[in-house]
Amino acid sequence: MKEKVTVVKVGGKIVEEEASLAKLLDDFATIEGYKVLVHGGGRSATKIAALLGIESQMVNGRRITDKETLKVVTMVYGGLVNKSIVAGLQARGVNALGLTGADMDVIRSAKRPVKEVDYGYVGDVKKVGGDCLSTLIQANIVPIMAPLTHDGNGNILNTNADTIAGETAKALAAHFDVKLVFCFEKNGVLRDENDDDSVISSINPEEFKQYVASNIIQGGMIPKLENSFDAISAGVGEVVITSSTDVCGLGGTHVRK
Repeated sequence: MKEKVTVVKVGGKIVEEEASLAKLLDDFATIEGYKVLVHGGGRSATKIAALLGIESQMVNGRRITDKETLKVVTMVYGGLVNKSIVAGLQARGVNALGLTGADMDVIRSAKRPVKEVDYGYVGDVKKVGGDCLSTLIQANIVPIMAPLTHDGNGNILNTNADTIAGETAKALAAHFDVKLVFCFEKNGVLRDENDDDSVISSINPEEFKQYVASNIIQGGMIPKLENSFDAISAGVGEVVITSSTDVCGLGGTHVRK
């Protein structure tokens, strides 16, 4: 029987505000057993870029990452945000280790090809080092993963944090019984975006198609759920989309096959 690991993904807004970060770290520290945290940090990157006179460009919610922007996101994601989380967890007795995909070659990506949009230095994940991550985790080290990968040729690539969480969970499924928890500002997938209590408690692919067709599920929730179904199909035992106050994934929306 495989040991359990909980992979928690949290959005930038949660880790960038002092009060919500403190609550997150308190809650994450209480998760029993093995665990991994994947974080964003986009608002901080936008703020620091503006201070440096670098304009942030977004297309469909995705950051265009030119050479100057890449420097900013590397500093912010891999430095400021990641190390703030690591230090906070160390203060709570969690032996955390901050990682980008370049560290130990843990996540390798390919630069996204130019199609309708040139996203610049953005990576599409090709390989996750599940073996080396497993070794760290079994040594009671808690990986804290920034949304940065590398291409094996010396280039850092900005990479979507939801994708990193999903691909990491899939790679770890060979070694552990994996629970993947996507935490964000809402209580889960909602029937009515204006009603935080209208949580869809569970969802399967057929129900997902029906909700999308009726415009109940739309926008950024669509790729989040697609990542979730992909993870379940690849052997992840459980996927939950829930609130940042529910890092154990007890409530929220449970994704089913």
